[in-house]
Amino acid sequence: MLSCRDVAVHRKGMTMLGRLSKLLLLATLIAIFPGMFVHAQEPYRTGTTAANFLEVGFGGAGQALGDAYVSMAEDVTSIYWNPAGLGFMEGSEIMASVQPWFADIDMNFLGFGYSRPALGTFAIGIISATYGDELVTTVESPEGTGETFDGQDLSVNFSFSRRLVDWFSVGFTGKYITSRILNESASAVAMDIGAIINTEFLSRGGNPATGLKIGMSISNYGTRMRYDGLDLRRPIDIDPNNQGNFNTVPAEFDLDSWELPLIFRFGASFHPILTSRNQITLSVNALHPNNNSESVNVGGEYQYKFSSTAVFTLRGGYKGLFLADSEYGASLGAGLKLMYVGNKSIGFDYAYRDIGLLGYAQSYSITLGF
Repeated sequence: MLSCRDVAVHRKGMTMLGRLSKLLLLATLIAIFPGMFVHAQEPYRTGTTAANFLEVGFGGAGQALGDAYVSMAEDVTSIYWNPAGLGFMEGSEIMASVQPWFADIDMNFLGFGYSRPALGTFAIGIISATYGDELVTTVESPEGTGETFDGQDLSVNFSFSRRLVDWFSVGFTGKYITSRILNESASAVAMDIGAIINTEFLSRGGNPATGLKIGMSISNYGTRMRYDGLDLRRPIDIDPNNQGNFNTVPAEFDLDSWELPLIFRFGASFHPILTSRNQITLSVNALHPNNNSESVNVGGEYQYKFSSTAVFTLRGGYKGLFLADSEYGASLGAGLKLMYVGNKSIGFDYAYRDIGLLGYAQSYSITLGF
């Protein structure tokens, strides 16, 4: 039988092993991520990817924080920001978010996360972008033919996340992406990978849940998109100098394929103030995309808890620091979460963001927790 001294030595060894594991994970992430920036080269590949609606950001909380959300995501919008955040969800959630943009563009998100601590969290999310109706114009009818067309981008996401230990979560997302304009369409498959670590640095009483959080994700690693459809098929005359049956030969335009917007995100957040009722969180994210220069997003939020019945949150942030020719800017927002009947809740989030010459965009989200 083990003595009390043996048990104490064993517990101390396990504690030291846990701390060493956290330090190794932290060192690995810090060592890997700067390497991504070293390989960035000018000129930047702006405008060289398809399905760029995947770069917009979804959910009122993350957008109000200036998209500095990769380490803070612990709700169903983790499907987009960092699938590892699903592992820290306290219960199951359903969320709907709408984001009206300029020029009749609408960005929408609908997600469902099913959380079971013994298994992990399973989630499904749908992200869509619609672009309104446009007039069909031709060389002969530059003012329009009387016909209209529309376009839509869609991403269907399936995610899984699990906390391997209390302070470390990993997550994966598989997605099917489609894009359509008039009679042309394209599709691709991709995946996201993410990790979140809760450390004891800057923690209260050595509790990792209150310390520095580190998050990292790789989004949209997948196949290329190539458009195809009826409007690319045209009869041509393959030999205009000879008479014969050559003037209506079926032909098709062979379009190039395009990469998806691959994004590396690395971020950290901590609580400079944390009491039973008041909480302030500061967050910073660094981004390395495959179609633009690197940039930094920063954000912060103040949270006030009304006992166990409600939580009110004020948020602010700035997106696109150090981004070449950025039109992004400051963002603001607020949220209210009401608890009822045990662990059930309903939450509302709002975000307002500046996008320079394009004006501003607003986002509205509602979340049901159960």
